[in-house]
Amino acid sequence: MTTTRRTQAQRRAEAEAALLMAAAELIDEQGVRSLTLARVGERAGYSRGLVTHHFGTKQALVARLARTAQAGFVPGLDGLPPGLDRLLRLIDGYVGQLGRMSVLNRVFLLLWAEAATAPDLAPVFRERGEAFRADLREELTAGIAEGTVRPDVAPEATATAIFAQLRGLGMHHLVDPGNTDTERLRAHVTEHWRRALTRT
Repeated sequence: MTTTRRTQAQRRAEAEAALLMAAAELIDEQGVRSLTLARVGERAGYSRGLVTHHFGTKQALVARLARTAQAGFVPGLDGLPPGLDRLLRLIDGYVGQLGRMSVLNRVFLLLWAEAATAPDLAPVFRERGEAFRADLREELTAGIAEGTVRPDVAPEATATAIFAQLRGLGMHHLVDPGNTDTERLRAHVTEHWRRALTRT
Protein backbone atom coordinates (compact mmCIF):
# COMPACT_ATOMS: atom_id res chain seq x y z
CA MET A 1 0.00 0.00 0.00
CA THR A 2 1.43 3.33 -1.04
CA THR A 3 0.60 6.79 0.25
CA THR A 4 1.18 10.12 -1.41
CA ARG A 5 2.88 12.61 0.85
CA ARG A 6 1.52 16.11 0.60
CA THR A 7 3.98 18.79 -0.33
CA GLN A 8 4.59 21.77 1.91
CA ALA A 9 2.69 23.96 -0.59
CA GLN A 10 -0.29 21.58 -0.47
CA ARG A 11 -0.32 21.57 3.32
CA ARG A 12 -0.11 25.35 3.38
CA ALA A 13 -2.99 25.70 0.89
CA GLU A 14 -5.14 23.25 2.87
CA ALA A 15 -4.45 25.06 6.14
CA GLU A 16 -5.25 28.45 4.60
CA ALA A 17 -8.50 27.14 3.12
CA ALA A 18 -9.52 25.68 6.49
CA LEU A 19 -8.69 28.90 8.32
CA LEU A 20 -10.60 31.03 5.80
CA MET A 21 -13.65 28.78 6.07
CA ALA A 22 -13.46 28.88 9.86
CA ALA A 23 -13.32 32.68 9.75
CA ALA A 24 -16.28 32.77 7.36
CA GLU A 25 -18.37 30.50 9.60
CA LEU A 26 -17.62 32.60 12.67
CA ILE A 27 -18.53 35.85 10.89
CA ASP A 28 -21.70 34.26 9.50
CA GLU A 29 -22.73 33.11 12.98
CA GLN A 30 -21.63 36.02 15.17
CA GLY A 31 -20.47 38.94 13.03
CA VAL A 32 -17.08 40.32 12.16
CA ARG A 33 -16.61 42.23 15.42
CA SER A 34 -16.49 38.96 17.38
CA LEU A 35 -13.77 37.52 15.13
CA THR A 36 -10.35 36.89 16.66
CA LEU A 37 -7.35 35.00 15.36
CA ALA A 38 -7.52 32.69 18.37
CA ARG A 39 -11.15 31.78 17.65
CA VAL A 40 -10.37 31.15 13.99
CA GLY A 41 -7.54 28.80 14.92
CA GLU A 42 -9.71 26.97 17.43
CA ARG A 43 -12.59 26.55 14.96
CA ALA A 44 -10.24 25.20 12.28
CA GLY A 45 -8.39 22.91 14.67
CA TYR A 46 -5.16 24.88 14.57
CA SER A 47 -3.33 27.21 16.93
CA ARG A 48 -3.59 30.97 16.93
CA GLY A 49 0.11 30.98 16.06
CA LEU A 50 -0.60 29.26 12.75
CA VAL A 51 -3.29 31.82 11.90
CA THR A 52 -0.82 34.62 12.63
CA HIS A 53 1.83 32.83 10.58
CA HIS A 54 -0.45 32.60 7.53
CA PHE A 55 -2.18 35.98 7.70
CA GLY A 56 -0.35 38.18 10.19
CA THR A 57 -3.32 40.23 11.39
CA LYS A 58 -7.09 40.06 11.59
CA GLN A 59 -7.28 42.78 8.91
CA ALA A 60 -5.14 40.74 6.53
CA LEU A 61 -7.24 37.63 7.21
CA VAL A 62 -10.47 39.52 6.48
CA ALA A 63 -8.97 41.04 3.33
CA ARG A 64 -8.02 37.59 2.04
CA LEU A 65 -11.46 36.29 2.95
CA ALA A 66 -13.12 39.10 0.98
CA ARG A 67 -11.06 38.34 -2.12
CA THR A 68 -11.65 34.59 -1.82
CA ALA A 69 -15.39 34.97 -1.25
CA GLN A 70 -15.90 37.16 -4.32
CA ALA A 71 -13.92 35.02 -6.74
CA GLY A 72 -15.96 32.99 -9.20
CA PHE A 73 -19.39 34.04 -7.89
CA VAL A 74 -20.95 33.70 -11.36
CA PRO A 75 -19.87 30.46 -13.07
CA GLY A 76 -19.84 29.84 -16.80
CA LEU A 77 -18.34 33.14 -17.97
CA ASP A 78 -14.80 31.95 -18.69
CA GLY A 79 -14.06 31.86 -22.38
CA LEU A 80 -16.85 34.25 -23.36
CA PRO A 81 -15.61 37.40 -25.11
CA PRO A 82 -16.39 40.75 -23.45
CA GLY A 83 -19.56 42.43 -24.67
CA LEU A 84 -23.30 42.62 -24.22
CA ASP A 85 -23.95 38.87 -24.17
CA ARG A 86 -21.37 38.25 -21.44
CA LEU A 87 -22.65 41.24 -19.45
CA LEU A 88 -26.25 40.02 -19.54
CA ARG A 89 -25.15 36.52 -18.56
CA LEU A 90 -23.20 38.01 -15.67
CA ILE A 91 -26.26 39.97 -14.47
CA ASP A 92 -28.57 36.98 -14.86
CA GLY A 93 -26.10 34.66 -13.17
CA TYR A 94 -25.41 37.06 -10.30
CA VAL A 95 -29.09 37.45 -9.41
CA GLY A 96 -29.65 33.71 -9.81
CA GLN A 97 -26.71 32.91 -7.52
CA LEU A 98 -28.22 35.04 -4.75
CA GLY A 99 -30.72 32.25 -4.21
CA ARG A 100 -27.87 29.76 -3.75
CA MET A 101 -25.43 31.77 -1.67
CA SER A 102 -22.75 29.85 0.17
CA VAL A 103 -21.38 30.86 3.56
CA LEU A 104 -18.52 32.64 1.78
CA ASN A 105 -20.94 34.61 -0.39
CA ARG A 106 -23.05 35.69 2.59
CA VAL A 107 -19.94 36.69 4.49
CA PHE A 108 -18.71 38.82 1.60
CA LEU A 109 -21.93 40.85 1.75
CA LEU A 110 -21.79 41.06 5.55
CA LEU A 111 -18.24 42.38 5.36
CA TRP A 112 -19.17 44.79 2.58
CA ALA A 113 -21.90 46.29 4.78
CA GLU A 114 -19.52 46.42 7.73
CA ALA A 115 -16.99 48.33 5.61
CA ALA A 116 -19.25 51.40 5.69
CA THR A 117 -18.35 51.98 9.35
CA ALA A 118 -15.04 50.10 9.63
CA PRO A 119 -12.07 52.15 8.36
CA ASP A 120 -9.82 49.07 8.26
CA LEU A 121 -12.25 47.23 5.95
CA ALA A 122 -13.14 50.13 3.65
CA PRO A 123 -9.97 50.03 1.50
CA VAL A 124 -10.42 46.31 0.78
CA PHE A 125 -14.00 46.78 -0.36
CA ARG A 126 -13.22 49.89 -2.38
CA GLU A 127 -10.63 47.74 -4.19
CA ARG A 128 -13.10 44.84 -4.70
CA GLY A 129 -15.81 47.24 -5.84
CA GLU A 130 -13.51 48.94 -8.32
CA ALA A 131 -12.43 45.56 -9.71
CA PHE A 132 -16.08 44.61 -10.27
CA ARG A 133 -16.92 47.97 -11.86
CA ALA A 134 -13.85 47.69 -14.09
CA ASP A 135 -15.14 44.32 -15.35
CA LEU A 136 -18.54 45.87 -16.02
CA ARG A 137 -16.95 48.84 -17.83
CA GLU A 138 -14.98 46.42 -19.99
CA GLU A 139 -18.18 44.60 -20.99
CA LEU A 140 -19.95 47.87 -21.81
CA THR A 141 -17.03 49.31 -23.76
CA ALA A 142 -16.70 46.09 -25.77
CA GLY A 143 -20.44 46.12 -26.43
CA ILE A 144 -20.28 49.68 -27.73
CA ALA A 145 -17.32 48.76 -29.96
CA GLU A 146 -19.12 45.73 -31.41
CA GLY A 147 -22.33 47.70 -31.92
CA THR A 148 -24.55 45.70 -29.54
CA VAL A 149 -24.65 48.45 -26.88
CA ARG A 150 -25.96 51.92 -27.73
CA PRO A 151 -23.09 54.36 -28.41
CA ASP A 152 -24.57 56.97 -26.06
CA VAL A 153 -24.27 54.66 -23.03
CA ALA A 154 -21.74 56.03 -20.52
CA PRO A 155 -19.65 53.03 -19.40
CA GLU A 156 -18.49 54.54 -16.10
CA ALA A 157 -21.89 55.66 -14.83
CA THR A 158 -23.68 52.58 -16.16
CA ALA A 159 -21.15 50.22 -14.58
CA THR A 160 -21.71 51.94 -11.24
CA ALA A 161 -25.49 51.65 -11.61
CA ILE A 162 -25.32 47.92 -12.44
CA PHE A 163 -22.86 47.32 -9.61
CA ALA A 164 -25.06 49.14 -7.10
CA GLN A 165 -28.19 47.29 -8.18
CA LEU A 166 -26.58 43.86 -7.97
CA ARG A 167 -24.99 44.50 -4.59
CA GLY A 168 -28.22 46.08 -3.33
CA LEU A 169 -30.21 43.01 -4.37
CA GLY A 170 -27.65 40.88 -2.56
CA MET A 171 -28.10 42.87 0.64
CA HIS A 172 -31.89 42.78 0.29
CA HIS A 173 -31.80 39.00 -0.07
CA LEU A 174 -29.50 38.72 2.94
CA VAL A 175 -31.84 40.79 5.12
CA ASP A 176 -35.18 39.53 3.79
CA PRO A 177 -34.72 36.26 1.88
CA GLY A 178 -38.38 35.35 2.14
CA ASN A 179 -39.35 38.33 0.02
CA THR A 180 -36.70 37.94 -2.68
CA ASP A 181 -37.78 35.67 -5.53
CA THR A 182 -34.42 35.50 -7.26
CA GLU A 183 -35.68 33.33 -10.12
CA ARG A 184 -38.33 35.90 -11.03
CA LEU A 185 -36.01 38.81 -10.42
CA ARG A 186 -33.21 37.49 -12.61
CA ALA A 187 -35.35 37.57 -15.74
CA HIS A 188 -36.74 41.01 -14.89
CA VAL A 189 -33.38 42.60 -14.08
CA THR A 190 -31.64 41.06 -17.09
CA GLU A 191 -34.39 42.22 -19.44
CA HIS A 192 -34.32 45.71 -17.91
CA TRP A 193 -30.61 46.07 -18.72
CA ARG A 194 -30.98 44.52 -22.17
CA ARG A 195 -33.57 47.16 -23.04
CA ALA A 196 -31.65 49.98 -21.41
CA LEU A 197 -28.45 49.18 -23.26
CA THR A 198 -29.78 48.38 -26.74
CA ARG A 199 -31.88 50.15 -29.33
CA THR A 200 -34.70 47.59 -29.13
